[in-house]
Amino acid sequence: MASQITHTLVEALPYIQKFSGKTVVIKFGGNAMVDKALKNCFAKDIVLMKLVGINPVVVHGGGPQIGGVLEKLGKTTKFVDGLRVTDSETMDVVEMVLGGLVNKDIVNLINQNGGRAVGLTGKDGDFIRAKKIEVKKPSPETNVPEIIDLGHVGDVESIDPAVVNMLAGRDFIPVIAPIGVGHDGHSYNINADFVAGKVAEVLGAEKLILLTNTAGILDAEQNLMTGLSVTDIDNLIEVGTIHGGMIPKVKCATDAIKGGVSRVHIVDGRVEHSVLLELFTDKGVGTLLL
Repeated sequence: MASQITHTLVEALPYIQKFSGKTVVIKFGGNAMVDKALKNCFAKDIVLMKLVGINPVVVHGGGPQIGGVLEKLGKTTKFVDGLRVTDSETMDVVEMVLGGLVNKDIVNLINQNGGRAVGLTGKDGDFIRAKKIEVKKPSPETNVPEIIDLGHVGDVESIDPAVVNMLAGRDFIPVIAPIGVGHDGHSYNINADFVAGKVAEVLGAEKLILLTNTAGILDAEQNLMTGLSVTDIDNLIEVGTIHGGMIPKVKCATDAIKGGVSRVHIVDGRVEHSVLLELFTDKGVGTLLL
């Protein structure tokens, strides 16, 4: 047992040396966000990263939490292509849940485990500029596509990293809720994977880690694949090996690589301390894209 612990610690040493002083962006979502033990493991991982000289930046989602509050309020929402149609009243709830309840819960957990976390939304320091998303659907009656208004659903137009750089430079851990602000001053709900990818690009992050509810990217026989290139990903989508909800996640990952992020990891968030295992061990616990 003692030798196994020693081996693990020694195995981590070159990775700690390599990543010290570097920025790592972690998208926190899935089971890891709702299971109490996994949430605590995640907070410990983030604090340890900071203590060994890495600058972690956390971006979180909160879809299930938003859905739960809307249900309690008796408000139904519909989805178009996986995006929540968000009117002004729903956006108020989204902002309250993401920017308030969920964000501060993560901040508090990190702080309780010895870190110094600060919660942000894209409104703070005009950090995330958003643009409104419109979905176009083919209309069988006419050749003109139907434009569906999703309300306060946005995409990242630009990111000003000043406030995040200031916090990271003063030994704080930024925790970001994916809410952007448009030129009209309105708030927009943005996909958290996409925000994490763009933040990683703008910060020049060494790594982007996406926590998911799967082991990573699986082949046709359900075996874990790793060491995949952008070309590999395109081929796997083309043959249908990567499909459904994994497609937008890997698109976010490949966009980040094209934008200059060295490595992207799609990691099983159901595994305790999955962030540390992926960062500091030879084998890891997910799919590496490079």
